[in-house]
Amino acid sequence: MANPDGLKERKVIGINNQWPLPVLEVNKGDGVVVNMHNGLGDKSTSIHWHGMYQNTTNEMDGASMITQCPVPPGSSMTYNFTVNQNGTYWYHCHTDYCYPDGYRAPFIVHDNSSYFYDDYDDEMTITISDWYHKLAEDIKPTFMSLYNPTGTEPIPQSFLFNNSMSQSYPVEPGKTYLIRLINIAAFFAQYFWIEDHTTRIVEIDGVYLDETEADKLYFVVAKRYFVLVTMKNSTEKNYGMVMTNWLEYNSSAAHNDVTMPVSDSSDLIPFDDIKLVPHDRLELFTDVKKKIELTVVMEDLDNGKGYALLNKISYTAPSVVLEKDEVVKVILSNQDKGSHPFHLHGHNFQMLDRYPGYGANFFDYDAGTTFATFDENNHTAFPTYPARRDTFILPPDGFYVIRFKADNPGVCIFHCHIEWHLMQVLAMTFVEDPFAIQDTTTIPYNHIDVCKAAGVAYEGNAAANTEDYTDLKGQNTPLVSFHRALLRVVLLLLSSLVSLPSWV
Repeated sequence: MANPDGLKERKVIGINNQWPLPVLEVNKGDGVVVNMHNGLGDKSTSIHWHGMYQNTTNEMDGASMITQCPVPPGSSMTYNFTVNQNGTYWYHCHTDYCYPDGYRAPFIVHDNSSYFYDDYDDEMTITISDWYHKLAEDIKPTFMSLYNPTGTEPIPQSFLFNNSMSQSYPVEPGKTYLIRLINIAAFFAQYFWIEDHTTRIVEIDGVYLDETEADKLYFVVAKRYFVLVTMKNSTEKNYGMVMTNWLEYNSSAAHNDVTMPVSDSSDLIPFDDIKLVPHDRLELFTDVKKKIELTVVMEDLDNGKGYALLNKISYTAPSVVLEKDEVVKVILSNQDKGSHPFHLHGHNFQMLDRYPGYGANFFDYDAGTTFATFDENNHTAFPTYPARRDTFILPPDGFYVIRFKADNPGVCIFHCHIEWHLMQVLAMTFVEDPFAIQDTTTIPYNHIDVCKAAGVAYEGNAAANTEDYTDLKGQNTPLVSFHRALLRVVLLLLSSLVSLPSWV
């Protein structure tokens, strides 16, 4: 039980009898072994290592029904992988929408070879999140309901700063701090701002950037920043941080509430992160071999509940097969009036184009019924050194264009990281280099034991047929739209009254 906002005590998911969960810190190049036992008693679970590419260890990604079976109560699983990347990451549950229940914490990779390693004196990690007073499993029945036809998302009761509120962070005058920022929320994008201080961005989503100043940061669910902040040479006052937390220079000085300045609507998105230049100068991927065009729509399906669809299809596993090392271009369009933070497992991707741009019209550039589409023959020149991320925000009625190289054999899910939209299955999977998966991947025995305990098929074809691989009866099929289902009912009723043609 926990009461992080001081308003209501509720159940949370803990690890090793503690909550908040432990912050895990490793060095670049470390091998990591995590022995996970599910002691929850009433629900299955998993651990996803958010932002870890898991190159050659795809089976350790932790996404249930994508790279592993869900771990049922009383079962155990071992995660074993090597960290060959740098940056700020987090770990969380990736089974049945359980991370909003507190199952989320930082996973920090230290790197003493970064170009800014000698530019700071100390560091701190800050998570920003939203908080609900109910368990996600208790929210689902009213959210995924016939009585919520518009799919209105549940609104949190509070926002937390390091799983608490109104905290002071002691600092020393004149020192420079490396601050790691992670949005571990289930729904809301967040701002980070420090009164009368300037942040210098040096990394986003594990990619080092040329140092860039910003007065405030806007980051969507799952996004991470490294920033350098130099303290003032005075202890006369303390300085507020979004909005009721403080950099504490003097514990005896006042801790006054502050308000983040917003001059007009264009200030809601303070800078355009697609223009930030990676420090390694990785050039634009060329020679695109596969183009994938996707459109987000929200629609009621045949069970009467609201779902998120890609190309009018609800999630069905698996989806797209990618050949070894081919460059993939994804054009993602949005016919929804909401924004969507999309995250790709196993990669960071190059960010090439987006509409609308950051500014006053980013969230609502067109109140009409039209939506923007990408024109292959009429667009601005792609950057020579594109920004790279593993998460981007898809604007309302707009589009985003990304590229990545299929150089990580395995199964990677591409999904909206708003947990309620993932509950509506706004996702698809990429299967990369299937022949290399067969040649290089050995599923550990304890992973198979977990599948057996969970009653999930782990052999055979897509329909779990182990005798005839050409027989796909019973394989996964998508739900159909509510309108098509209604039409089907009408046709069935008509057929009972009149003789309809066979093609109907």
